[in-house]
Amino acid sequence: MRISEAAALTLATRLLEEHGAPRDHALLQARVLVTAEMKGHPSHGLHRLPRLIDRIERGVINPEMKGTQRWRADAVLEVEGSSGFGPVVAMAAIERLAPHIPDLGIGLVAVRNANHLGMLAHYVEAIAEMGFVGIALSSSESLVHPFGGTRAMLGTNPVAIAVPTAEEPLVLDLATSLVSMGRIHHHAATGRPLPEGWARDAEGYPTTDPVRAKSGAIAPFGDAKGYGLGIAMELLVAALAGSALAPDVRGTLDSHSPCNKGDVFILIEPSLAPGLPARLSAYLDAVRASPPAQASEPVLVPGDRARRRRAAASRDGFDIDPRLWEDLNALSPSRIPAFEG
Repeated sequence: MRISEAAALTLATRLLEEHGAPRDHALLQARVLVTAEMKGHPSHGLHRLPRLIDRIERGVINPEMKGTQRWRADAVLEVEGSSGFGPVVAMAAIERLAPHIPDLGIGLVAVRNANHLGMLAHYVEAIAEMGFVGIALSSSESLVHPFGGTRAMLGTNPVAIAVPTAEEPLVLDLATSLVSMGRIHHHAATGRPLPEGWARDAEGYPTTDPVRAKSGAIAPFGDAKGYGLGIAMELLVAALAGSALAPDVRGTLDSHSPCNKGDVFILIEPSLAPGLPARLSAYLDAVRASPPAQASEPVLVPGDRARRRRAAASRDGFDIDPRLWEDLNALSPSRIPAFEG
């Protein structure tokens, strides 16, 4: 079925408010979920909302918390997340650091013990809107097997980068795993088999069954390259945030464990070289205009496809599993129509 952005935001925000979240916290968390749906990434979208509510009810999310911040150095803001919503804790810290970047040139936020962030693009896009280069890193439970291995030992360890230009920023958001575990869960929830090569089961055998893959391991992207980048990110986030390493991380995919992964955000003042933003934009346009491998599929740069999907979803709504929409409405006393506003 198709629902509108307004309906999705209204329902998600209301459900979170009904479970103790302040209005601004509920709206930010809801916006992160709905934007993921609009960009075509339902694995990070509304299907996570029932789990968030369950985690609030079990006391492993404190919806009122923004985290406790302290300056570890002039350019390093350390945050104890205090089990708050990941987006709320992260954006509060980014907004605290941002005013100092013109003087510092570069600054870093290191977060531990906050809940799942969702798509990292949300944060680097916000940083780019402030006029800065943004880099975001996050860790997770052991979900990825090493190159040449079969047992999950690394997190999916995503990275996102946004570089402002004279027009839209370049926005890259990717996991160091072949896919996210959220996507495996989405396949399981919708009954769709996995493509070959995505995952192994708990015994280490290749599988296309998403239910078996949930207790197994995902492949690193690009074999040794993704593995190398993933294990470097594993140590980098833990070293900066003081958070747990993957085998000891819990709380991003279950309903009962406190979340103890780490998050890092880096804000950088771009060069003031004359005409630089225009040159960056012109370069991206030249890449887009370069000869495509297939005439029907023009070259894109990172962020293009997500922006187009989001614009179309804002205009026309987006598709959602009817069962999920019914389940979400069942969690609230009053029903939200699929198209509102």
